[in-house]
Amino acid sequence: MKNKSLILLLILTWCSFAASAQNQEYANVKDALFSRGRLSGGSGPQSVNWIDNGERFSFIERGSNNQPEIKSFNPKTGKEELIFSSAGTTFPGSDDAFSYGSFQWSKDSKYILFQTNFRPVWRRSGISDFYFYSVADKSLKLVAKDAQTAEISPDGTKVGFERGGNLFVFDFASKKETQLTFDAEEYFYNGRYGWVYEEEFGLAQAWSWSPDSKYIAYWQSDEREVPIFQMTDYAGQHAEYVNVPYPEVGDPNPLVKIGVLDVSAAKNVWMNVPLDGGYIPRIYWTSESGKLAIVHMNRKQNHLKLYFSDVTTGKGKVIMEEKSEQWIDVFDFFAGINHLFFFPEGKNEFLWISDRDGFSHIYRYDYTGKLLNQVTKGNWEVVRVEAVDSKKSTIYFTSTEESSVERHLYAVNFSGKGKKKLTRDEGRHHLNVAPNGQYYIDNYSNVSTPRQVELWSVKGKMIKKFEDNVAVKKYTEEHFYAPKELFSFTTEDGQKLDGYMIKPKDFDPSNKYPLVLNIYGGPGAQSVYNEFGSDTWEQYLAQNGYVIASVNNRGSGGYGSAFEKVVYRNLGEKESYDFVQTVKHLASNPWVDGDRMAIRGHSYGGYMSSYTMLNHPGVFKVSLVGAPVTDWRLYDSIYTERYMDLLGDNEEGYKSSASSAAAAGLDGKMFIAHSTMDENVHVQNTMQLVKALIDNGKDADLRIYPPGAHGVAYDGTSYVLLYAQYVDYLNKHLKGDFSSNEVGDSMK
Repeated sequence: MKNKSLILLLILTWCSFAASAQNQEYANVKDALFSRGRLSGGSGPQSVNWIDNGERFSFIERGSNNQPEIKSFNPKTGKEELIFSSAGTTFPGSDDAFSYGSFQWSKDSKYILFQTNFRPVWRRSGISDFYFYSVADKSLKLVAKDAQTAEISPDGTKVGFERGGNLFVFDFASKKETQLTFDAEEYFYNGRYGWVYEEEFGLAQAWSWSPDSKYIAYWQSDEREVPIFQMTDYAGQHAEYVNVPYPEVGDPNPLVKIGVLDVSAAKNVWMNVPLDGGYIPRIYWTSESGKLAIVHMNRKQNHLKLYFSDVTTGKGKVIMEEKSEQWIDVFDFFAGINHLFFFPEGKNEFLWISDRDGFSHIYRYDYTGKLLNQVTKGNWEVVRVEAVDSKKSTIYFTSTEESSVERHLYAVNFSGKGKKKLTRDEGRHHLNVAPNGQYYIDNYSNVSTPRQVELWSVKGKMIKKFEDNVAVKKYTEEHFYAPKELFSFTTEDGQKLDGYMIKPKDFDPSNKYPLVLNIYGGPGAQSVYNEFGSDTWEQYLAQNGYVIASVNNRGSGGYGSAFEKVVYRNLGEKESYDFVQTVKHLASNPWVDGDRMAIRGHSYGGYMSSYTMLNHPGVFKVSLVGAPVTDWRLYDSIYTERYMDLLGDNEEGYKSSASSAAAAGLDGKMFIAHSTMDENVHVQNTMQLVKALIDNGKDADLRIYPPGAHGVAYDGTSYVLLYAQYVDYLNKHLKGDFSSNEVGDSMK
């Protein structure tokens, strides 16, 4: 009996300790926000670049002295090699320790181009100094100073770069820099985009080497007629203003044309592709020497033409056209996809992802524009082409075939035959596939499994497990953690929607809890996946007694064009209906308090949180609104006209989609945060909404963060403050807790 009593005592003691361990909580908002890494876990090799055509990959890790080292890994042999170490390396001609932000390899994997001293310009661009490193003799030399972009030529003999709106090359043999264009001036650039092209077509480098290193094709961008937007952070005695050419809806757009430079002759030829008031969002070198593919879109972005141009004469021919009743995509910001056209080496054919049959699939054409075959088919979406093996005529692609809330890797022959699923575990898989298609790094998770990072052979063998994130599992066992729970439901108008929810700490179905709907909602975006929940702000809300939810509303990507493009010309209506339907569905549970619900979003989510609150009064008691568009006439031309059509063709749609037009509908509490230095969604949007609210006798709470950009917060302190303000606001107006002092607690 004594032994049994002792065992029982030990069990009770352990249970008490386990319960105590599981009850560890975030101390405040700051603790939660800065703990995100505890849930996201390790992400495996950093800065992966496949080299030697995919036989090895390079990666960065910290050495014993905490200095970054570039190493390579050979999947076939398992061998690691040190390629470059910053330890003991200085900038040439200086005693300053060498440091870099990023790097790129030459095509032959013999040289590295380091980007240093990066100074940001816009979301994807910045000015840098570039240094060239030879792996063989370990020499390091400056080749381009104060350049916005730079790239090693495919033959490894030169570096091309853009500086100050002109293009240059540095030749290694002669050690000379040669200027190739000479006519840049303010708002007129060669090889560089202005803000709107970079932001809305997704590229930062506006030029490209030809595969044979003979030519550089480039955009010339003229923004001199584009209206200027001014912004300031109001610092100092006299505010200084930043001028940004920014075309709003209906404004004059940048004028662009494509030039091709013969590098050795320093000769320029303009490609004969009429702009006709539209856009040239992409160019591609084909597998034929001297032949450039140019993508043209009309201003509505629903008519695409693909030209093939001779770079020696500039003559071009339309070889393919596509028209749509809505819009046509040329890239996917949210899926991280820069290109939907692919030109395999050594083949006179190209691949293109189109949703012409209602779902995004791969189509194969020859160089005359003849459709050879549709490679993939089905009521599911090809999300991205990961790699193309020309020699084996194999395409590696990610799709939603398994589920719209999952992503999996497949391989298929150019003919469409032999499709094979390569990934195994359920969840959302992020892939990095070798150019030769022989290996891939798989970074995935699901709602019950934290991030896993693995190296696989396409033959089905796991070569190495980089991360199992056991520490994350342990953390969730010792600390408060509420997993995501996936759910589906059907709206009153018959549309099935997918969502997730997170239940509060010590969940008791006999209690009633306030709910926070955390949304984005923009066209092509997706908020709900079968992936591990690592948002510690959501966890903090759950710890404090909130149910958190999100939904893939109509307009989201991953469900086919009918689901996504139903929002065309009338942004806000379908999305807000789906948000209302989601919370009504959740409030049908006795443990959700339908009288205490909030909606929160940022950017397009800020637009939706304001629009939904104002157009569906009485559903939400609180709206948290971050950096919102409030009237699409105030946003940039490329994004807005893509989804809303031209202003002259859809004036009523523009009026009805404006949040400010429904200001009289405010029935509850609204908190708005914006920055005066937001070059993306201008603070003018918020000011017009506030004015409309005042005109209707409605009160809202406004917070201006002067120096911040589109994210509102501009440093760690302001980031914590913003989210602490959100929590205080929720506590006061959903819980009636006016003593809530998250701001004070988190600022200690």
